[in-house]
Amino acid sequence: MLNQENILVFGELLLRFSSSEDQFISKNHTVSLFPGGSEANVSASLGQWNIPCSYVSCVPDNALANNALQSLQELGVDTNRTLRQGSRLGLYFLLSANGLTSGEVVYDRKFSSFSSLEAGTVDWDQLLEGHTWFHWTALTPALNENMAAVCKEALTAAKRKGLKISVDLNYRSRLWDYGKQPIDVMPDLVQYCDVIMGNIWAVNKMLGIPVDENLNRQTSVETYAVHANESAKEVFRRFPQCKHVANTFRFMDNPKHNLFYGTYHTPDRNYISEVFETNEVVDRIGSGDAFMAGLIYGLTGSTDGQEIINKATASGYKKLFVKGDFGDGSI
Repeated sequence: MLNQENILVFGELLLRFSSSEDQFISKNHTVSLFPGGSEANVSASLGQWNIPCSYVSCVPDNALANNALQSLQELGVDTNRTLRQGSRLGLYFLLSANGLTSGEVVYDRKFSSFSSLEAGTVDWDQLLEGHTWFHWTALTPALNENMAAVCKEALTAAKRKGLKISVDLNYRSRLWDYGKQPIDVMPDLVQYCDVIMGNIWAVNKMLGIPVDENLNRQTSVETYAVHANESAKEVFRRFPQCKHVANTFRFMDNPKHNLFYGTYHTPDRNYISEVFETNEVVDRIGSGDAFMAGLIYGLTGSTDGQEIINKATASGYKKLFVKGDFGDGSI
């Protein structure tokens, strides 16, 4: 076992409203409410694995936000550093039951407490004190230019204090609507990262790493592995701070189907996980976040690349059978 890390995760706490049916607005059905958000989902898994973890967001001081934070506290996550200001908690609406179709999502995040943060208002040196690892995602700089600047502040402070830094290259086209494309913003932020997780298409969209446009659902696992190796090699060349790259490969043939595997790369070695497949999906939301958490878990506990990717992939796959945004700690 390696030395225990103390991880600080930064991102927007969200509430998810999801329909019990494939039509969100109709008569005589219920709507379920879940706490979530990519970064909160990562924290929830880490907390359940007893990895010291703090979650930092910015939320209004009201019962709804308190209940959502309490759900993380109960899973072992320290939420005491979360800022309290503003009056809105970010929301998103999942229009299909449990995300089992193409995942129609409507965001209601503008003017939330978190998205209203500005550079110069967060004491990052104080927040990061006592931590050894900082995790963030591309969802935050997607919100607006101010949030991109906040990320830059956080990353420079984390780098200055010697923390390891990881990023999930979550790409949501609906969020990037303030006149900037990911390629305009992300390379400047990713340069600080030791760990980069995403997929070969997100790496292309956000970092400009080439991807073959002919790749598709019929492409073999072996061929995808070759392309993942080449993509990672270019990431390491362009971002020398980075020492770990991981990719998910997730394909859906029907609402209940998922084919799931992952790759992990260091500058010297490439690894691929077992390929998982199911026709019994319960809830797709958060499977990538569970993979990210499993990757962090693997990196904190092992130097064996195969063990690291196996843990990440198993965590992501098992989330498919858990209702809500949070995983249940299975790995």
